[in-house]
Amino acid sequence: MPDTHSTIPRIRRKAWLAVPSGLLGAALSLPLAAESTLGESMMQDRDGNSVGAVLLSETPNGVLLHARLGGLPAGVHAFHIHETGACDPPFDSAGGHLTAEEANAHGYLVEDGPHLGDMPNIHIPENGRLEIEVMTRVSDMDKQLFDRDSAALVIHEGADDYHSQPSGAAGPRIACGVIEKRDT
Repeated sequence: MPDTHSTIPRIRRKAWLAVPSGLLGAALSLPLAAESTLGESMMQDRDGNSVGAVLLSETPNGVLLHARLGGLPAGVHAFHIHETGACDPPFDSAGGHLTAEEANAHGYLVEDGPHLGDMPNIHIPENGRLEIEVMTRVSDMDKQLFDRDSAALVIHEGADDYHSQPSGAAGPRIACGVIEKRDT
C-alpha cells in the first residue's frame, strides 16, 4: 500500500494519524492551499477521542477554517475560538472567547458584538459527521492565534443564542482542539 502521507505537503503525519479512520481520508483531501494553510487543530471530545480536524488558512479577508468533524451528537452546537491553547477536560482551560484588543461584547445580535472568536452555530446531522468552512474575523494569525498562550477551537453542547453574555448560553464544552502552527 503506498504511503499517501508523503504526498501531502507540510502536514504533520503524527497529528493526522490521530484522526479516526473514517475521517482520515477526508482530512487528507481538505482543499485549502498548502501555502496559505498556517494552522491546524485536532479536535477531541472529553474522553480524549478524536472528533475531527480543522485547517486554518489566512486570507486577505480573515482566517478561513475548514473542518471535518465526526462522532459528535446530532443537533445545533456553538463553535468558537477561545483565548487559550489548552484543552484539558472539561475544557475550561481554553478560557473565554478570543476578543479583539478593544473591548466588545459577545454575539452577533448585540450592538457591541461580536467577539473575535464568535462564529455561527454548526448543525450536526444524525450521522454525527459534518464538513464545513467558516470565515472568521481573525486578521493576523501570528498575533491573535499564535501568541504566547495560543488559542483553541471549542464546540459546546448547545446552540449559541448570539446575545447572552459572556458566551451565548451554549452550555458545557464537549469538544476542543488546540490551534497549532503548521510546520513550514
